[in-house]
Amino acid sequence: MKKYIAVLALGVLALLTTSCDKLRSRDHMNKGVQAYRNARWPEAVEHFKAAVQLDPQNVNGKLYLATAYMTQYVPGVDDPRNQQFANAAREEFNNVLKENPNDRTALASLASLCYQEAQGIPNFSDKVKKLDESKDWNLKLIQADPQSKEAYYTLAVIDWLKWYPNYMSARAEMGMKPEDPGPLKDKKVKEELKEKYGAVLQDGIDNLNKALAIDKNYDDAMSYLNLLIRQRADLLDTKEEYNEQIQVANNWIQKSLDTKKAKAALAAKQPGGGVTP
Repeated sequence: MKKYIAVLALGVLALLTTSCDKLRSRDHMNKGVQAYRNARWPEAVEHFKAAVQLDPQNVNGKLYLATAYMTQYVPGVDDPRNQQFANAAREEFNNVLKENPNDRTALASLASLCYQEAQGIPNFSDKVKKLDESKDWNLKLIQADPQSKEAYYTLAVIDWLKWYPNYMSARAEMGMKPEDPGPLKDKKVKEELKEKYGAVLQDGIDNLNKALAIDKNYDDAMSYLNLLIRQRADLLDTKEEYNEQIQVANNWIQKSLDTKKAKAALAAKQPGGGVTP
């Protein structure tokens, strides 16, 4: 009987300890969120670390910890400490994915982190490798959340970033200014671009159309669709085909402007949306 009571007492003590740890974890979470909102990032990191240590099942704590690291990362700053922030964020988000491979916040954050890292890489081939990492994370995000319009949009932007520098370089080599109408003058260069980037451009356009199928009022997607269609028109053979696609692009940019205007008008009608006298 005494042995049974002793075991029961130990069980109750363990339960109370666990309960206390969770309460302390919650307290650190609240303090961490407060510090995060006030841009006190190092303080926020320490609170989130403590919250996770006290309650290893605290998924929100792990996500907040990773985000607090990521927020301190500045793209393009070549400093070991800066890269440590990116690496720490990557490690923490991956820890979340070990437990839940379909965690949408972790997947979206890793996609965003890789995209940000790519912006600070001067070498184009290295930049493309990092963009491809972002692409892979966005594809995983779409698998977890097929309605993620932002993932489709980012995939299209990545396609544009791969294409655009080569496109502008080709134009410059032909003596064409950015505002000069197309199609491209040199047939050989045009065919080379078409062979290398035709599928990339189409992939971008397809992804934007998927984003718009999810949200027909996605004005940023409309703007990029205008860009990709307009630039793809430079690879066409005839002036007639070119002009036809430019008109399609013009329609998309006008639709984007109209949608932005409609959204602004709607926002102004909402409580607090008007101009304060």
